Amino acid sequence: MQAGHLRGYVEFRERSLDYSRTVMGSWDVPGRCDIRVITYVLNAHLRRHATYRSWFEYKDAQNIVRHTIQDPRDIQFVAKEYGVMTQLEWRDHVLATPDPLQWDCFRFGVIQYQDRFTLYASVDHLHCDPVLIASFYVEILMNYNALLEGKAPVTLPPAASYDDFCLRESQYVSGVTLESPEVRKWIEFAEANGGTLPDFPLPLGEQSMRDGGEVHVRRLLGPEQTARFEAICRQTGVRFSGGLFACVALTHYELTGAETYYGLTPIDKRKNPADFMTMGWFTGVVPFTVAIRPNSFEETARVAQASFDANIDLANVPYDRVLELAPGLRRPGPQFTMMNYMDAGLPPLSAIVASAMKGVNATAFTDGRNPAFAYSTVYRLFDEVTIMVSYPKNPIARESVRRYTEALMSVFHRAVGDGLAGVPVRVAS
Repeated sequence: MQAGHLRGYVEFRERSLDYSRTVMGSWDVPGRCDIRVITYVLNAHLRRHATYRSWFEYKDAQNIVRHTIQDPRDIQFVAKEYGVMTQLEWRDHVLATPDPLQWDCFRFGVIQYQDRFTLYASVDHLHCDPVLIASFYVEILMNYNALLEGKAPVTLPPAASYDDFCLRESQYVSGVTLESPEVRKWIEFAEANGGTLPDFPLPLGEQSMRDGGEVHVRRLLGPEQTARFEAICRQTGVRFSGGLFACVALTHYELTGAETYYGLTPIDKRKNPADFMTMGWFTGVVPFTVAIRPNSFEETARVAQASFDANIDLANVPYDRVLELAPGLRRPGPQFTMMNYMDAGLPPLSAIVASAMKGVNATAFTDGRNPAFAYSTVYRLFDEVTIMVSYPKNPIARESVRRYTEALMSVFHRAVGDGLAGVPVRVAS
């Protein structure tokens, strides 16, 4: 996954495009920041996680050399004061976070206000996935508050070995062949999509421009609707995610008329508590196929859940590896898309959401650069369901994403109302 990220960055750079790559978040903390304490805590965080001790030398797409710092104590970040900055100056400062071919492709900062300060992180996706949120809060903010109060640092279990995880992944992936069940299923999935991975159902316009990307956010379900949707999913015998995939499939049908939906969704491959307290890229991708029942949410949800569950082991084999084994397949095109689901009521977020995210202005940011593809994330947070779509910045994509999220919201609302049975289905021409 890290190699794929680096290849994407270089590919965009060669096209004079700025690759969207950083994960950014911030929290508000009362009072004046003790720079000495926060510097100590940040260095402890950087030394704790092995991913920060790696950097990569890109020779070509198939030859990427990983270098490592042997002694974590060699990492020593120091505070630098920048003085008063405008919002535009701060934006430029954050966007200056080094690229993933530099070792220090991560930055932490403090914005001091009169009665509070904002602590923020800008970390290249090379080194993190959404667990950054939990790690950032538990390891940095909780430790900062403890030390400021004269207490001992928060006791944490040892971080899992990210090196061991990567080696296990590499050994497994290098051992699969064309006859491996996961590879055969990936090939069947790609062949059903014309020899590659599925596309967004609506046009995304010109993507070779240097205009960057945009984000569209829409609430799909309020608290009462969310509770109702979860109850319907349980009664149907599926999980919340299965219900989501059913709504996505039904939306695809309404927009295209296609009676089969081919979806992709990332999953977290962490297995134990130590993994969930470890920074790194632990993500795999699961393909699934839904034979849509246009007038039945329940039947569509059961099919979607069954396909996802049957294909979950495919997350162990990246599509890039499948391309190596089956060169007749193609890399995804410019319309490629993926749907992510994040539930703040599940680990690793569940342990910190109630205390950490309400009342502290917890915020996630996007860097506004050119996205690799149209990427949707459905969040379940504080008993509401919201979708965020990252897409290329052009009028055609903007209208398509607006139309898509409106259609998805309509399907969700019908599912929590009287269901889909007996409701006329509109098929776009």
